[in-house]
Amino acid sequence: MRSPALRHVLTHLITPLLMCLGMGLAYMGAFVTPEPHHLPVAVVGHGPKAKVFAQTVKDAAGDKLDIRTVPTRADAVDLLRSRDVTGAYVPAKKAPELLVASAASDMGATAVEKVFTPVAAEQGAPLKVTDVAPPAADDPTGQGLFFLLIALSIGSYASVAAIGAAGAALSLRVRALLALGVSAVVGGIGALLAGPVFHLADHDLTSLWGMAWLYSAGILFIGVGLHTFLKRWTTLTMMVLFVMLNFTSSGGLFRPELQNGFFGTLHAFWNGAGFVEGARSLLYFGHDGLPRNVWTLAVWLLLGLAITATAAAYERAAAPAEAAAVLSHRVSEGERAEEEIEETVGV
Repeated sequence: MRSPALRHVLTHLITPLLMCLGMGLAYMGAFVTPEPHHLPVAVVGHGPKAKVFAQTVKDAAGDKLDIRTVPTRADAVDLLRSRDVTGAYVPAKKAPELLVASAASDMGATAVEKVFTPVAAEQGAPLKVTDVAPPAADDPTGQGLFFLLIALSIGSYASVAAIGAAGAALSLRVRALLALGVSAVVGGIGALLAGPVFHLADHDLTSLWGMAWLYSAGILFIGVGLHTFLKRWTTLTMMVLFVMLNFTSSGGLFRPELQNGFFGTLHAFWNGAGFVEGARSLLYFGHDGLPRNVWTLAVWLLLGLAITATAAAYERAAAPAEAAAVLSHRVSEGERAEEEIEETVGV
C-alpha cells in the first residue's frame, strides 16, 4: 500500500471493527434468546401427593426446571431469600400462590410466573404472585444495579486509556497511584448515583462505595499493568474483559439460569457478577452471600496488582535505550489520547 496515511487509518480501523464483531457476538449471544436452563424452583408440600405434583411439572418442563419440594411456605421463603431458588409454588384448590424474589432477578421472576400460570389454570384458579424481596421503590425492575455497573465500568476502563496515553511520560509508580485515586473517585460517583441521586440504596451506602472501589480498582490496575505490554491494543482487551464478557455475565439483566452455559459459567467468578450479586446481597438479602462476592472482587484486585507489579519489574529491567524507545512510543500515544478514549467509551 503506497499511502502511509491510508495504511495508518486502515490499521486503526481494525479496533472498532473488532469491537463491532465482539459486541454483537457477546450481547446477542447473551441476551437475544433467554431460555430457562435448570431454573431452580420449589413446590411447597409434603408426602407423595406433593412429590407426584412436582414430578409432573418437571416432566412437562424437561431441562428447563430443577424442582425440589419443601414442607412449608416458610421454608420456601428462606430458600428465596438465600437465592437458592427463583420461585416457589404453593398448590391450593382455591388460591394457588407463587412466591418470587424479584430483587434477585426481575426476569427470573417473570420466567417462573410464565411456567406456573398455566399450572394454576389447570387447577381452575387464578395464580396469586407474592414478592418476598422486592427491589427499591425507585428501581421497580431491579435493573438499576446493572446500569450502575455500566457507569462504574466506563469510568474505570476509560480512565485506563487516559492514564496510559496522557500519562505516558510518568513512571509506573505514579500511574499506579493515579489508578488508586481514580478508583476511589469512581466508587464515590457510583455511591452518589446509587444513593442521593437515583435512590437505588437507602442503607449501607458506605459499604456499597467500598464494593464499587474494589471493582473499579481491579479494572484500573489490570489496565495500567497491561498497557505496558499491549500498548494500543489495551483498549480492545479491556473492552473484551470488562464489557463484552463482563456485562453479559453479570446477572444484571438475566440470571445465569436464563442464559447459555458459557455466560452462566462466567457468572460464577467474573468481577461484574461479583459486584452486582454483592450489591444485591448488601441491599436486599441481609448480607447473605456477601463475603463470597467481596472475595471475588478482592481476587480481581489482587490480579491487577500482580499484573502491575510484573509491568513495573519489566520496565525496571529494560535497557536504557529500550526504555527511551518505550518513552518515545508512549509520548506518541499521548498525541492519540482523545482517539483512544473515544474508542474506549463506545459501548
